[in-house]
Amino acid sequence: MQLLCLTGSDPAAALPGLDLLPHEVHRSPLDVRLTASAAARFDVLLIDGTLDIRGARTACLELAGDCPVPRVLLCSETMLAVVAPEWQIADVMLPTASPAEIELRLKLAAAGAVSGLTANSPVPAAVSVAGVVIDEGNFTARVHDRILDLTYKEFELLHFLTSNSGRVFTREQLLSEVWGMDYYGGTRTVDVHVRRLRAKLGEQEGLIGTVRGVGYGFARSPEESSER
Repeated sequence: MQLLCLTGSDPAAALPGLDLLPHEVHRSPLDVRLTASAAARFDVLLIDGTLDIRGARTACLELAGDCPVPRVLLCSETMLAVVAPEWQIADVMLPTASPAEIELRLKLAAAGAVSGLTANSPVPAAVSVAGVVIDEGNFTARVHDRILDLTYKEFELLHFLTSNSGRVFTREQLLSEVWGMDYYGGTRTVDVHVRRLRAKLGEQEGLIGTVRGVGYGFARSPEESSER
């Protein structure tokens, strides 16, 4: 089987069991856009999110819709919660997958028999929570029909929070998910962006709540947020 791994490191480091299988594995940088014609040379694309889940998400979204080759995401178990339908992947594999499991999943993905998400899955509707509507396809955000003038990172932060409404994330988690694991800035960046988002939300600023000693969450009940 011809495999292409989009990765920022060695494919064997992301999926050690792959080395024990007789597949021909090629490597391409994760941050280089892959055309549909170039992807068509391979049976399965492996997208490595073990070290850079944000980069993997970007690669998945860029390939969604016009790439007929099934994509399999490689990621750690702690990152499974952020994987979403719009990534349009055929399957997910953890680095600990055994050679037998890898072989089976690759065969199922190549045959289009995976029962989960596929490359032909429709892009889901816009995220709508508590009057805030996020349309990732058009990079627009509205609050009660008022368009918010957001920077890219503000949009990404609001999109992540609304997509996980009711949950609380630490500043470190938000840095990893929104800014990427290779971001070297401090957690103060999160506080600054939250403050700006609240200002732009206006009367709805309370939708982004703070849980003291933990972090931030979206659309949590007032009694659960100890400060703004």
